Amino acid sequence: MKNILLFLFVGSLLMSCGSKKGISSNGFSKAQTTLIMNADYLTPMRVFKITSKSDSILLRTKSEAVKVLPNDPVLKNFVNRLYATVRDSMSLGLGIAAPQVGILKNIIWVQRLDKNDMPFEVYLNPKIVEYSKEKQTAREGCLSIPNRRAVLENRAEKIVVTYDTMEGTQRTETVEGFTSVIFQHEVDHLNGILYLDHLNKEIKDAKK
Repeated sequence: MKNILLFLFVGSLLMSCGSKKGISSNGFSKAQTTLIMNADYLTPMRVFKITSKSDSILLRTKSEAVKVLPNDPVLKNFVNRLYATVRDSMSLGLGIAAPQVGILKNIIWVQRLDKNDMPFEVYLNPKIVEYSKEKQTAREGCLSIPNRRAVLENRAEKIVVTYDTMEGTQRTETVEGFTSVIFQHEVDHLNGILYLDHLNKEIKDAKK
């Protein structure tokens, strides 16, 4: 009986430590976990749009690093639901970032147009550590900015990106061409930046 009571006490202590300030041991808040787990892995999530004030505020907020726990059911469900969202007939984008569905974590999906069969791949905690001086002109749209596209001229032609995989390994990769634009676009989302911000800067610079 004493052993059982001791076990329960230690268990409750660990749970209280793990849920300090409403954050679970996997780094997702209670609100985030509820949003993620309210449907199965095949169900798309609502895309946040700048046409809503509350959505726009979140989209302008910088995301946080995600803890890479390969067997975490919340992380797995979220990654799969994020993929379901970008592939949903209402979206069909070339990439998506976690903030676009209301989860401020550093996770993105990118369609690798530079690879055979153009697969979608997920990247955790991606960081662009190098931008080429050479620029490219690209036409961009965004799932969070309805009914608008624009041509940007300041995206790097080549980037070097570091990231974590779902298995917990760290990798570094060089990406070129339009696929690098997708990476730059999605990583911007993690920093609370929209492609319109780059467009506005280009317009201001042209007027100088």
